[in-house]
Amino acid sequence: MDSQEDRTASLMTPAKLAKVAASASATVAPGQFLDRMASDVGHQHLQRLGELRHDLRAHGEGELDQAAQAAAVLERMRDAMPQIDFAPLQERNWWADLTGKSRSTGSAFAATFDKVDEVARQMGSAIAALQKRQLQRATTQDRTLVEFNVEYQALDKVIHQGSRWLQDMRNQIKARQEEAGEAGAGPQALADEARCDLLVERLKRLRAAAAASQQVYEEVLATMQRRSEFAQAAARVATVHLQAWRSSLSAVASAAPNGKVSAPLLDEALKIHDKLRRKLEALLAEAGQLGTHETALVTQLGEMGEQLAAAA
Repeated sequence: MDSQEDRTASLMTPAKLAKVAASASATVAPGQFLDRMASDVGHQHLQRLGELRHDLRAHGEGELDQAAQAAAVLERMRDAMPQIDFAPLQERNWWADLTGKSRSTGSAFAATFDKVDEVARQMGSAIAALQKRQLQRATTQDRTLVEFNVEYQALDKVIHQGSRWLQDMRNQIKARQEEAGEAGAGPQALADEARCDLLVERLKRLRAAAAASQQVYEEVLATMQRRSEFAQAAARVATVHLQAWRSSLSAVASAAPNGKVSAPLLDEALKIHDKLRRKLEALLAEAGQLGTHETALVTQLGEMGEQLAAAA
């Protein structure tokens, strides 16, 4: 029997299975064939789900690593920002201007900005690279998830058909018992009852595997949405708020060594500096939540593997 026959055989009625079994192999009795089907229903779907689960888990572990990388990049920028001290530029007096202290203070500010700005450039590049990789990996995962959905939906159909098969077998057993009357159940009825027990246990394990698969599918979809939202938020911070910060503070750093930082320019830089700090804190909180979801997904994929192994 080829692979297609193996797949459809598990969905047949006992009578059809017996007929197929009779023509499939002269060395395998119909009863043995039915027993094998009762203990092997849904095997192909379980096998493919196991392969797809492996791919999804490897992807999830990669995304977990990316979430950690993103958090590290954001933390470096957040931790570097307090190095910039605006207070000396806000102290204005004629003696500082006369002695040149204003110029030395401005030069020190400019030097500090250059160091922190290097971290800012690294952050911008890292966020762009992370976003590019996330989009590439999302495309691959989309294809995997489509097939994953097809397989666990097919497994649900197998379970439904298996339940109908079980009910059909039980009806046949009941009918034969009624016909036998006081003679009691014969060997065939006992064999059918044992086969029913096999199928009951098989369907129980399949339902657990199907439920775990559905939960994983829904969690992957939810986590993919969180990844996308985080990537968009990170891109906004990098391309809007970080660029505004670099532009504003660069203007201050250019004017500072000459002691010519105007009050409006300094006030605007302070506001933008504080806004970027708050945006980074919020983005770091999102990165932490994403990491938590990624960890939970990897764990859930491991639990699904246990359910598939139990049903195999």
